Amino acid sequence: MFNQTSLNISIQTAPNLPYLREQLTTLEVLAPVWPAIIFLGLVSNTTNILVFIKAGVGDSVTILLLSLSLSDACFLILITPTISTFIIFHFEPSWVWAVDHTITHTLFYWPAFTFYDYSSYISVFLGVTRCACVAMPLHFKSTFTKRRTVVGVVCLFCLAVLIHLPVLTIFSIGWRKDPVTNVSVPVLVASGRQTMVKINDLLNRNTLPWISFITMIGCVALLSFKLLQASKIRSLPTETAAKTDHDNKLSPKDVHVVQSVVLVCSIFIIAQLPALLYSTVRVVNPEFDHGGRLVNLFGIFANVSLTCSLLNATVNIFVYYNYNSKYRSIFRTFLTLS
Repeated sequence: MFNQTSLNISIQTAPNLPYLREQLTTLEVLAPVWPAIIFLGLVSNTTNILVFIKAGVGDSVTILLLSLSLSDACFLILITPTISTFIIFHFEPSWVWAVDHTITHTLFYWPAFTFYDYSSYISVFLGVTRCACVAMPLHFKSTFTKRRTVVGVVCLFCLAVLIHLPVLTIFSIGWRKDPVTNVSVPVLVASGRQTMVKINDLLNRNTLPWISFITMIGCVALLSFKLLQASKIRSLPTETAAKTDHDNKLSPKDVHVVQSVVLVCSIFIIAQLPALLYSTVRVVNPEFDHGGRLVNLFGIFANVSLTCSLLNATVNIFVYYNYNSKYRSIFRTFLTLS
């Protein structure tokens, strides 16, 4: 996951530290792509929101996908000031700031990743509920009603905010007198930052992400197995397929739903992997962090992780379009109207 110290990495890298050239090359390649991904992500998530609302929020899956699109859009909006500041510092280091640059860089960073983690929880909820409905349909298909799904989404949001309070509450806007102009200017003030960030790293960058990651791998494995079973049943002669245990059968609509959920969960797994790796390594190796000897290598992983996070919040539209006929029909209607 992109770390708030990455800005300092790109500016203060010492020439005698290893991986300097690789870190700068990574920035030169990835940084110009971030604004384009954000723009595409905002367009795609706005489209998703409009399509799901037009389709009618009639089932638990649609509620979760709509919530996921809303959360992803909020993440992209809130992370934009951080990325803009980062890019300006790297490509225009002499830029004159009207306000303290740490306000635009840091103030919105933690709210942004609160929504990103909220999207992760929604994805896990989506995977677990689909697993339950597919593995034991008679027990669970009537369990995840619209009302219960909405309650679950609201509870997940409250949980996301609650566990991010250590970093959401440490920053505030203060005032400092500029010694040159003798005018008071707004600055970012932090209290108890080091301790709170360490708590956040342990809880939100390591413990919970690993639990989510392992859960999602299990969900994808089970759903993929059920899809394979359904494929084998469809390939059987009609009479033989009719005698097959109904618990192992999936309707064509169910198959498309499960396929889309598997792909959404798989995207989540791939996007989370770089963040999990570097978050874990920085816990066991203090040199792999800001201020350490491997700060440039840390910066490479942080920037790759940010790119994956942005893509994770952007590309779901392709899954919905390919595996949801109703979504595809409404999407084409919007194109016709435009």
